Amino acid sequence: MKQDMIVILDLGSTGNTVLARAIRDLGVYSEIHPHDITAAELKALDNVKGIILNGGENRVVDGVEVKVNDELYSLGLPVISIDCPSAKCETRYDAIPDTEVLKAFLFDTCKAEANWNMKNFVADQIELIRKQVGDRKVLLALSGGVDSSVVAAMLIKAIGDQLTCVHVNHGLMRKDESESVVKIFRDELKANLVYVDATDRFLDKLAGVADPEQKRKIIGGEFIRVFEEEARKLEGIDFLGQGTIYPDIIESGTKTAKCVKSHHNVGGLPEDLQFELVEPLKQLFKDEVRACGIELGLPREMVYRQPFPGPGLGVRCLGAITRERLAALRESDAILRDEFAKAGLDKTVWQYFTVIPDFKAVGVRDNARSMGYMCVIRAVNTVDAMTATIERISYDVLERIADRITAEVPSINRVVYEVTKKPVATIEFE
Repeated sequence: MKQDMIVILDLGSTGNTVLARAIRDLGVYSEIHPHDITAAELKALDNVKGIILNGGENRVVDGVEVKVNDELYSLGLPVISIDCPSAKCETRYDAIPDTEVLKAFLFDTCKAEANWNMKNFVADQIELIRKQVGDRKVLLALSGGVDSSVVAAMLIKAIGDQLTCVHVNHGLMRKDESESVVKIFRDELKANLVYVDATDRFLDKLAGVADPEQKRKIIGGEFIRVFEEEARKLEGIDFLGQGTIYPDIIESGTKTAKCVKSHHNVGGLPEDLQFELVEPLKQLFKDEVRACGIELGLPREMVYRQPFPGPGLGVRCLGAITRERLAALRESDAILRDEFAKAGLDKTVWQYFTVIPDFKAVGVRDNARSMGYMCVIRAVNTVDAMTATIERISYDVLERIADRITAEVPSINRVVYEVTKKPVATIEFE
């Protein structure tokens, strides 16, 4: 069943995602698009019932107010504006926190049906994938994380053996992660999986690189090169599947908002990309991705596993990556995950990990002065990854973790707990 859609046009609001989620919570699907979308592009979207022009503090860029194309007003669709002085529609608001106003627009004015749910979303996306791909083949970047796993399940359901999954071990995975990916997807789910160990290749490219954006782009670009090489071996690959989700796109910057950080699957893609992208989750928030995975029949433990960034430990080994610090990071992270599981925190905390900064501090080991790395623990809770709060962990648990890390990882002599919410911090450090 085709889901009705409300299109939110971004004219500079910082609350686009809040509005989109409010509309979805009322049972109507919503998507956010740039203010300069054309009438033809809007017509190409399925079942659009209405348009919201969403202005705000960023509606003026370089001294000029951003506006929509006038041709949109002649499409015959209901249009309302929020904080858009130059809008040519009849209905204007300074803001919408009022649910009744939103309901009236959705159901009375637009005549939209409350048919947004995961069952319908999955059915729609499978149809769209089949229409896009046809009888051609797709190569999927399978990290084993939640996003790529859900995409894999959706693509398998949509196109079956036209899909080839490629897992690249870039040397920036968590302890035993690559082995787990191979076991689950190749051995248990019987996916067509190609395993590539490119550890030395990635670490050589990253040697001496300290800038976070440069690291992300190197990792993203090298990923694509590896996939291109694998595609040439397989022949006939025209598409690249990716687990891009909506927060990735927002944080990588829009036409009215600055980049927070480039995600490897958004800002890190090379300009000469040889594939057409298949990104069925790119309009979903993280909690919706998990719901999608459950709808697709994935095991709950897979769907609710720890989120892991595309660049992996590369953005947690702060500054220029060294193999020594990377090894310390991998071991400390494994200890943290083990202790959280023992304390039952793995079932209540959304994301937790360790970070190793690029400096050493003085300490004492074996009754002598020693220099060691600091290990930073971060544990946060969130619904959609757009904001996050800090988990209040007991000192007994923290002390046990610190004792284990400093005893089992000799290069670390300090463990600290990071307590900044998002915003002003981001969930990851780089």
